[in-house]
Amino acid sequence: MLMNLQVRDYAIVDRIEIEFEPGMTVLTGETGAGKSILVHALGLVLGERGSAQLVRSGAKRAEFCAEFNSAKLPKVRAWLEDKALDLDSECLLRRVINADGRSRAFINGNAVPLSQLKSLGELLLDIHGQQFHQSLGRRSIQRDLLDHFGGLLQQRAETESKFAIWKDVAERLRQLHEADADRASRLDLLAFQLQELDSLALEEAEPDALLAERQKLQNSGRLADGVSSAIDNLIDNETGNANSLIAAAARSLKSLLDFDAELKAAVDLLNSANIQVAEAAESLRRYGDSIDMDPRRRDWIEERLDAIQAIARKHRVAANEIPALAERIRHELDELNHAEERSRELEQKAVLAREEFLDIAASLSNARQQAATSFGACVTDAMTGLGMPGGIFAVALTALDEASARPWGIDNIEFLISANPGQAPQPLAKIASGGELSRMSLAIQVIASDGSTIPTMVFDEVDNGVGGGVAEMVGRRLQELGVSRQILCVTHLPQVASLANQHLRVSKVTDGKSTRTRLQVLGKTERIEELARMLGGVEITQKTLDHAAEMLAGAAQKRA
Repeated sequence: MLMNLQVRDYAIVDRIEIEFEPGMTVLTGETGAGKSILVHALGLVLGERGSAQLVRSGAKRAEFCAEFNSAKLPKVRAWLEDKALDLDSECLLRRVINADGRSRAFINGNAVPLSQLKSLGELLLDIHGQQFHQSLGRRSIQRDLLDHFGGLLQQRAETESKFAIWKDVAERLRQLHEADADRASRLDLLAFQLQELDSLALEEAEPDALLAERQKLQNSGRLADGVSSAIDNLIDNETGNANSLIAAAARSLKSLLDFDAELKAAVDLLNSANIQVAEAAESLRRYGDSIDMDPRRRDWIEERLDAIQAIARKHRVAANEIPALAERIRHELDELNHAEERSRELEQKAVLAREEFLDIAASLSNARQQAATSFGACVTDAMTGLGMPGGIFAVALTALDEASARPWGIDNIEFLISANPGQAPQPLAKIASGGELSRMSLAIQVIASDGSTIPTMVFDEVDNGVGGGVAEMVGRRLQELGVSRQILCVTHLPQVASLANQHLRVSKVTDGKSTRTRLQVLGKTERIEELARMLGGVEITQKTLDHAAEMLAGAAQKRA
């Protein structure tokens, strides 16, 4: 479960630290106080994308830190151990977003890529946002919800893999058949090109070696003169060369050794230098002898380089890429020469890949049919508890033909609903009532999450558009869910807030120069005052306070 959240210098938040309890926690406050900002902060610490605009004005960076207890979360512990990021039962996530837009992520004090933070976050916490009901009409979202409810995500991933293999083989076969149309002309062209490249017989390192030799030949005169001058200064100059000067210095010091033995180190160094000077001179003589001034060699190198550059320009490659080009052409030529054999092999592979995909897709479709029946019954039952008695929810699966098969399988999925008795179920996307859509959204989210192992769920104003007795039903459903997992709920409904185990109030304060968000954990008296505010608006009467106290007491009895 989520134990602690710290936020610093984010939007209108300067510094907030929240200690969370098990069960159901609600966040309430006036519109614009910053309730949803805290939900977004949770999303950021769990790997959502952020930007420099999120950093509080005047601050260098925004910081987010969330602490989870992973002692009873085997999937989380296995994930951490696999990445060598485990640390007892603690799981500490940290995110830093700098004012220049740069972002860093940490898990248990170790810097990690943002993708790893997001991957771990998906095992720890699930956020259901305010706008979920707006996306609920999309087929892709409906498919994801059904597969999630049925525990079919792994099977769907395998289906997608088989589909990709099938389509890849089919595409290679198509290309091979297209190549057959002009196979003869292509063979002639490739054979000519390969003969030309083989005649060139270029080795990969040869262009660089030729360029270096050409530079040496073009400057052979300067090289010879320079080497000769260096040898003269080192050893040949009779009037004063390095060798004789060093030898004279060594003899001068050697005669003084009887007076001070410390000079021996200098004498040894001079003797060593004299040897190195002699070796350097000999090396330069050998180099001078190797300098080739043959004009015919120079002309041959120029012709060779011109031929290489001509081939490189013709094929639009770099000179040192010509050997690799020859191998590619040789491979393609071999493929075409054995096209019929390759075609038979690919045809067999395509048939096998198609059968494997259709088999696993059919299995997935059958599993979806079973999940759809169960999902429909569960959501229909939840609708009654959310003030929609007699309503019907169903999941319709429409089979696709082979030509219309998709990576996710061979069926389309659509949610159908009848909000009132006697009405035929219609596509959920066509529902006109915002309140009904909000309740359906909540029912579907709660039911779809029942099969999930994610320990913490966040609902950001998903109860929007409902009120009265339905609001209490929504609160009870969230309270029931809080028995088996941790629930965080942002709400404006006192009926929902009264049922929480923990109540946090978010408020906005200003000194006329800056605005910041403040968070307060409410005790019993403060909860009554907050519920009264939510019930009565600006003016709070004693009757409103009594109503709030009665509501809180009734909620305590329901929890008991």
